[in-house]
Amino acid sequence: MDAATIHDRRWWTLGVLCFSLLVIGMDNTILNVALPTIQRTLGASASQLQWIVDAYTIVYASILLTTGSLGDRFGRKGALSVGLVIFGIGSVASAFATTAGALIAFRALAGIGGALIMPATLSILTNVFPAHERGRAIGIWSGVSGIGIVVGPLAGGWLLEHFWWGSVFLINVPVVIVALVAGRMFVPTSRDSSAPRLDLVGTVLATGGIGSLLYGIIEAPARGWGDQTVLVGFFAGLIALAAFVLWELYTDHPMLEVRFFRNRRFSGANIAVTLVFFAMLGSMYFMTQYLQFVLGYSAMRAGAALIPLALVMMFVAPRSARLTELAGTKIVVATGLSVVAGALGLLSQAKVGSPYAFIAVVLGLLGFGMAIAMAPATESIMGSLPLDKAGVGSAMNDTTRQLGGALGVAVLGSVTAASYHSSMGSSKVLASLPAPAAAAARDSIGGAVAVGHQLGAAGTNLIAQASQSFVHAMNSTVLIGAAIAWAGALVALAFLPARPADAVDPLELIEEAEAELGLEAAAA
Repeated sequence: MDAATIHDRRWWTLGVLCFSLLVIGMDNTILNVALPTIQRTLGASASQLQWIVDAYTIVYASILLTTGSLGDRFGRKGALSVGLVIFGIGSVASAFATTAGALIAFRALAGIGGALIMPATLSILTNVFPAHERGRAIGIWSGVSGIGIVVGPLAGGWLLEHFWWGSVFLINVPVVIVALVAGRMFVPTSRDSSAPRLDLVGTVLATGGIGSLLYGIIEAPARGWGDQTVLVGFFAGLIALAAFVLWELYTDHPMLEVRFFRNRRFSGANIAVTLVFFAMLGSMYFMTQYLQFVLGYSAMRAGAALIPLALVMMFVAPRSARLTELAGTKIVVATGLSVVAGALGLLSQAKVGSPYAFIAVVLGLLGFGMAIAMAPATESIMGSLPLDKAGVGSAMNDTTRQLGGALGVAVLGSVTAASYHSSMGSSKVLASLPAPAAAAARDSIGGAVAVGHQLGAAGTNLIAQASQSFVHAMNSTVLIGAAIAWAGALVALAFLPARPADAVDPLELIEEAEAELGLEAAAA
């Protein structure tokens, strides 16, 4: 495909990339709706149920840097196509799994496919669009990412009302087929013409380090932060990541040029992305439980309730590039993060019987803040790197999202659980219950609601007490999320450029970094 054709078809290319991205955004959120049905059908334990979700996340996040590098070296279109095929196979296998263990394995397989798809979409976009259109294209890309997250629960609720639980995985198949066919027609081939040989040591260290760290983060809420297995995961992950940085600094063929982090624009944007996803996904975790367990929404209604978030993101994200042109990168990103913080502060005022209008306002503000912050922050990451390193830049962007989200759910989830346990532990309502029922009610709001329904009219007081305890815990915890978002706003003001044009040339960056390290510039 020649350059003129690529330029003429660039918006069609974006459509294919967004369609491919949609399936990634939908995947985990649509699964959450089906978990109760899967538990009943496959007889999954609570631990197995968690790993059905987490197997995908751990594999996905731990190999993103590697898959981004592979796309740069061997071709981004090929990485996208292979990723779609693997993701489709994993989805079909998951739909027909007969045991919880098999489903966990197939979810991990789908995670490999997702890790190939996600960085390929953004790196292809970066290479196809000229600099003056890239911000708008990334805004559309970001909006579709948010839409997928919200469409998942809505589609999952509808499918479960009409079909069996495996349908939530099979819905991915037609999307994959359309993306593959359209990709052959509209997606051009691109790669790093000077790509070094594969960094095997860096691959092992990055994969092992991120995987171990995420394992510790995910297991901590269930096992406890002082558990030996959790601590081993944390320390092993940190040691491996430290070794990864040292290796990448001195190897002749680095997978990730870590000297790019000396660029304030690149490092600041990555920190901002991490913090906003920490605050956003950690808080959305409470929101879905609040809607279903406290307000009593069905799975489908809870999914529909999130529509304001998707609509605002869909409308605002494509226009964030224009806002950045008018106000500058640091102002727009800081404003977006401040709006997210304000929305979470408002959520801290939620009550047991809050009307939906209140929820809609909170979701709309969250969507607006995310929409105007994410696109320019992502553009700052991608714009800090040479075009032939777009795959690694995209992988860094995706990795920071996953790490931020995993940290948010784990840390804020643990704080909420501790507050809920403390409140329910002193409840007189539990004293009259059998020990197993009291333990289940004390463990989680979901357990309390289930026990309360089994008790019939006698369970009304239990559900009311549990709802009050959960809302109190949520109100306190979302303020931590708000503080994290405010911290992200300060990072944006301190490190991001006033305008995209103010960024340092990434090629000059390496020379400056090498000079600071006492190396010869000619060795670059």
